[in-house]
Amino acid sequence: MVDVAQSIARDPVGTTPSATVTITGAAGQIGYATVFRAAAGALLGSETPVRLRLLEIPEAVRAAEGVAMELLDGALPLLDSVDVFDDPTAAFDGAEVGLLIGARPRSKGMERADLLSANASIFSVQGRAINEAAAPSFQAVVVGNPANTNALIAASHAPDVPAERFTALTRLDHHRAEAQLAIACGVSVNDIDGVAIWGNHSTSQYVDLTRATVQGRPAEEVLLEHGHDQRWIDEFFIPKVAKRGAEIIEVRGGSSVASAAHATLRHIRTWLRGTPEGSWTSMAVPSTGIHGVPEGVVCSFPVTCSQGRYTIVEPWAIDDFSRARIDRSVAELLAEREAVEALGLLGPRA
Repeated sequence: MVDVAQSIARDPVGTTPSATVTITGAAGQIGYATVFRAAAGALLGSETPVRLRLLEIPEAVRAAEGVAMELLDGALPLLDSVDVFDDPTAAFDGAEVGLLIGARPRSKGMERADLLSANASIFSVQGRAINEAAAPSFQAVVVGNPANTNALIAASHAPDVPAERFTALTRLDHHRAEAQLAIACGVSVNDIDGVAIWGNHSTSQYVDLTRATVQGRPAEEVLLEHGHDQRWIDEFFIPKVAKRGAEIIEVRGGSSVASAAHATLRHIRTWLRGTPEGSWTSMAVPSTGIHGVPEGVVCSFPVTCSQGRYTIVEPWAIDDFSRARIDRSVAELLAEREAVEALGLLGPRA
């Protein structure tokens, strides 16, 4: 732990216990956009104080110290304490929630196996640290890409933590789908319900509108009224959502930051607080073998949440159009799993 005088005294009349949240890559752009909102109540609610534990690589610790100083300067009433670490075991000590944001990005000329290997060295260490030090109730979302496989790696190195506690972020894709559907139909995102993201957080993902609604009506019916047929869904809408990240990089010169931070916070908040009755969200979670997805693969599904648990939605009629696209994305996930297995990067759970 790096001492930057970060202790904060809580109001003695406060009675809600503080929650310990570990955020990795806290000095990076997404981490920076996440920590302040987490400390302000966007993660766990306005009544739950938080102890933030910021984990960074040694080279970025100084920058993380600056983030901690800014958090202090914000005088945030819900911020119980903030500490900076470069040791994963210390950072995850007693952690109840983990936002695993930091990852090795793919650089120019880097082969896919090299990217998987570089990230395995990060997430295997974090998995072991979580296994050793995290609270029994620990729950995590992996944001750093390739998020699904990084979650698989972390879980494989934490055999004493239930695998279902390791999830990956596809809530951003879910949000993108809702927004694009609202634009196409000329309505508010509040009028959209029932979209689902299947598969990998990559361009192979399948954006499913078969059970989506617009103002309570079938989305495909409303889209048709606006001149958008099945071909438009297949050739424009689905690629638009799947490639939105690349489009943002091209336009702003950098990857998604604030929207990714927002989705990360909503992922955990929904997981812990629940989905509205009759609705679902999208999360990448370890498959139980359901919906034709091999057991153990960290795959995005439509899920409902209640009391800190998620349940994959079933029954769900999967037509031939959907089946082909789900299978294509799952095949990509299986190839990633086989690659890390061949490199000997999975832990004892695997």
